[in-house]
Amino acid sequence: MNICIVTGSSGLIGSESVSFFAQKFDKVIGIDNNMRARFFGEEASTEWNTNRLINTISNFEHHPADIRNIEELEVIFSKYKSDIKLIVHTAAQPSHDWAAREPITDFTVNANGTLNLLEMTRLHCEKAVFIFTSTNKVYGDTPNYLPLIEQEKRWEIDPTHPYFKEGIDENMSIDHTKHSLFGASKVAADVLVQEYGKYFGMNTGVFRGGCLTGPNHSGTQLHGFLSYLMKCAITGDKYTVFGYKGKQVRDNIHSWDLVNMFWHFYQNPKQGEVYNAGGGRHSNCSMAEAIEMCEQITGKPMNYEYSETNRIGDHIWWVSDVSKFKEHYPEWHWKYNINDILTQIYEATIKK
Repeated sequence: MNICIVTGSSGLIGSESVSFFAQKFDKVIGIDNNMRARFFGEEASTEWNTNRLINTISNFEHHPADIRNIEELEVIFSKYKSDIKLIVHTAAQPSHDWAAREPITDFTVNANGTLNLLEMTRLHCEKAVFIFTSTNKVYGDTPNYLPLIEQEKRWEIDPTHPYFKEGIDENMSIDHTKHSLFGASKVAADVLVQEYGKYFGMNTGVFRGGCLTGPNHSGTQLHGFLSYLMKCAITGDKYTVFGYKGKQVRDNIHSWDLVNMFWHFYQNPKQGEVYNAGGGRHSNCSMAEAIEMCEQITGKPMNYEYSETNRIGDHIWWVSDVSKFKEHYPEWHWKYNINDILTQIYEATIKK
């Protein structure tokens, strides 16, 4: 039997992974205890997504285990052992602001939880492919010291800089920078996943995501940029833009495109490898541009306010260079751009 385990299986990337890999594996086991509701309140609960997966995917098995509890993980891994061929680890505490409120919870979820999963993989199914959804926040605020130029609706990098054509690559240092505590806990996990690949010779891969998005995102003010923005555009709730004149730039990758990257890696894994994973020059926008797009899609003006105070460790300009992944897996390409993504989020949101 070929089994895929997905942690954070009711979240955005987790649920996309469940749907994607259910068509390619005999069984998909989801691990998700809905901590998102604790992090961000009931409006961010993923219970609706858990129920959707259970009711619509016949070979899906849900476990409300806590990745911080190795005994709970042991029950699952020891049952299926070498039948486990793929672990997609997406479970996380994903917010800068929340991490500063409860640093120990943030670290134990993001770092210790990842270590637990790596050990379970090493002990029970060491030949399995282990994929970790890291974050571009491992680079800290180093991107903010690039030569940026203010334009009418966005910040942009100097056209003479090497990052202008494709974006920021994996050679940017993750050291000597302000990460936020969230970024620091993800760095710990990121390096652990690399080390299990390089030291133990396991099939581990790290994907440092930009803005990961899509129609199944349970967006909130503290996490889920496009999803929460569109939610406010539809409901008329006030949205707050934090700093940088609303011209900060994010690249946005659709959850399906990211999971498709995982699939390509699974078929030909490279031990301990690291990839930047985002929308790149193909799919990116500033906050101001995103607001305009939401207004065009909904047909009504956004209700928003501006705060001069930017979030600590937030990026002014981020565009992921995915050239390395494309070089290793030339058959992969994006399916969705920023307009596709926002339209899908709009259509999914008005149905809820």
